[in-house]
Amino acid sequence: CIGYIRLSQLANPYKMAPTKVAKKGGPHKPRNYVLAKGGVMRFSQASMYKKKSLKKWASKKTAKPKTKPQMKIRVVEKKVGGEKNGGTRQVRTGRYPKSLPTQSPSTRKKMHSQTFSQHKRHLRSTITPGTVMILLCGRHKGKRVVFLKQMGSGLLLCTGPFKLNGCPLRRVHQNFTIATKTKLDISGVKLPETLNDDYFKRVKLNKPKPTSGEIFVTEKEEYAVSEQRKKDQKEVDKQVLAVVRAHPQKKIMFGYLGAMFSLRNKEAPHNIIF
Repeated sequence: CIGYIRLSQLANPYKMAPTKVAKKGGPHKPRNYVLAKGGVMRFSQASMYKKKSLKKWASKKTAKPKTKPQMKIRVVEKKVGGEKNGGTRQVRTGRYPKSLPTQSPSTRKKMHSQTFSQHKRHLRSTITPGTVMILLCGRHKGKRVVFLKQMGSGLLLCTGPFKLNGCPLRRVHQNFTIATKTKLDISGVKLPETLNDDYFKRVKLNKPKPTSGEIFVTEKEEYAVSEQRKKDQKEVDKQVLAVVRAHPQKKIMFGYLGAMFSLRNKEAPHNIIF
């Protein structure tokens, strides 16, 4: 018996087996990438939405029905006896308070993770020990002073010296100073160890007590410079003045530190080179 076989059942002798293509090494490059520096993408947002078939997946997600929050019942209807009272009356469930506080309760503020003593102290690159600065605020504004060191609180310790312009040892904030290009070599100046932030704390003046027979106190205690401050001022100024005398242009430097800074007509501070 001779059987018949369809041509479709025979294997195609000309059809080659599929060959596997080796993947190239390196990271996979995305389909959408920036074409130019201006941020122009290869495909738009709409075309990428279509390519990823996001609409098909979005339709499969079942949205949960939104439940409306139940409103609290504030008014309740109650029956009232009596013929002329109407039978019912609207009554609030929660009554108003009898009195309201005039001041809001004090709330404790949130503390920072770091205290002020743990903050980092920054100093401008133009301010180095020996830099001549111009003060912009305070009773000594306009005077030229010599920068000595930065205190633990971040303030700058400076001196006039006191003999030249009357500016004693004091602390100033670097935001209220102009750093000039004039500098003095104070590497040999030794500062007392007592010159710290506690040294410059404001002294509390004690109120004098009235003596016998006096009702009102007429005399007030006034601040007086301590002997320790006078001694430290003389010790520091003596070393700074010795540095000024050793300067090659000492006459000009003495006059420069003793003169006040001021602007004249048609002089803009942003055009001045200090």
